[in-house]
Amino acid sequence: MSGVEFGFLMFGALLVLLAIRVPIGVAMLLTGATGYVTITGWAPLLNYLKTVAYSRYSVYDLSVIPMFLLMGQLASRGGLSKALFNAANAVIGHWRGGVAMAAIGACAGFGAICGSSLATAATMGQVALPELRRLKYEPALATGTLAAGGTLGILIPPSIVLVVYAILAEQNIAKLFMAAFVPGILAALGYMVAIAVYVRLKPGSGPAGERHTWAQRIHALRDVWPVLLLFLVVIGGIYGGIFTPTEAAAVGTAGALFFAVWLGGMRWDGLVECLYGTAEATGMIFLILLGADVLNVFLALTQMPAELAQWVGRSGFSPLVVMFTVIAIYVVLGCLMDSLSMILLTIPIFLPIIMGLDYWGLNPTDKSIWFGILALMVVEIGLITPPVGMNVYIINSLARDVPMAATFKGVVPFLISDAVRVTLLIFFPILSLWLVRLLG
Repeated sequence: MSGVEFGFLMFGALLVLLAIRVPIGVAMLLTGATGYVTITGWAPLLNYLKTVAYSRYSVYDLSVIPMFLLMGQLASRGGLSKALFNAANAVIGHWRGGVAMAAIGACAGFGAICGSSLATAATMGQVALPELRRLKYEPALATGTLAAGGTLGILIPPSIVLVVYAILAEQNIAKLFMAAFVPGILAALGYMVAIAVYVRLKPGSGPAGERHTWAQRIHALRDVWPVLLLFLVVIGGIYGGIFTPTEAAAVGTAGALFFAVWLGGMRWDGLVECLYGTAEATGMIFLILLGADVLNVFLALTQMPAELAQWVGRSGFSPLVVMFTVIAIYVVLGCLMDSLSMILLTIPIFLPIIMGLDYWGLNPTDKSIWFGILALMVVEIGLITPPVGMNVYIINSLARDVPMAATFKGVVPFLISDAVRVTLLIFFPILSLWLVRLLG
């Protein structure tokens, strides 16, 4: 058996482990270690393992992950999510479907200070679901909106998944954050359009809320200044050259702690819970990173990624056919695993393939950034597709009386919006590269 064939065999074994619900980090670690031992023996594996954890975890850029996770935890405690929803609801809640649109806008705003889709879905679900219920929104639309809106947590910078991609692809984190802005805004607008179409096709599914006076709107908008301040300090500091992304995350976390104590009344017990939640999420992510390192070094030994890239280059397939095939694989994998796991598992294989093809004459750096944003958008679709659909499970845990099938039905309009947005980005890379070139 050739190295490439053995690589594919072990990759299949990994998918089997995932299908029987072995945690992704453990599954990658077991598969990579088994393949490594089979090729080289125990001694080289043990020699590799004694240094891999330190070499991975000592990467300075990784410290941005727990910082952004903690900032999101503290922002939730500070009541910032409720202020965002109230402001959006005051402005557009009187439209038909307007409260659902307000939830989307609030998810986008919260994603700008959170970086996690699961946290965005859980937080905004608690804030917006009671209002959607009160107005008697169709259960499928209400829960589908919140599940889809949660995906904006990794699309609107800062994004944990985008940080990991930047490290894997050896790209600048700040440039990737810039590249995600326009697609993230398009995602939010596309979701609002999907809601508008839905409520017109099904009258009564999304009744209009109360119309607020201009005084009430101004008062509600005034309450979101902490969110705007955090966003300007973090993102403005990065692009203004004042902070590195890690420093900006630390400053943003300190600001979120201040607002959580001042506005949210958080005390010691709440801080401990935030720290515990951050530690738990960070430990999970770092275990996946370790497992991915062991798996990827095994795949490198088999030469599977390089051979696959060369085969694609010789096959004569159109670059667009290759790209749509990669996207289809991402959609299928999204039925089995979470977004971070997909990025860690596939980028070492797919990125060399994409980099070896010509897309619209893009240079290597632009191509890598463009593909990163594309991959980010496609993997977030997995958060709302069956059978995993982690955002759907989170929202259904808050709305236990709504059948899971109804929520999956409710996300269909948003999946259509996602498909349109991905297609636009494939054919018009400038949508993700324009801001990078303007500010770079």
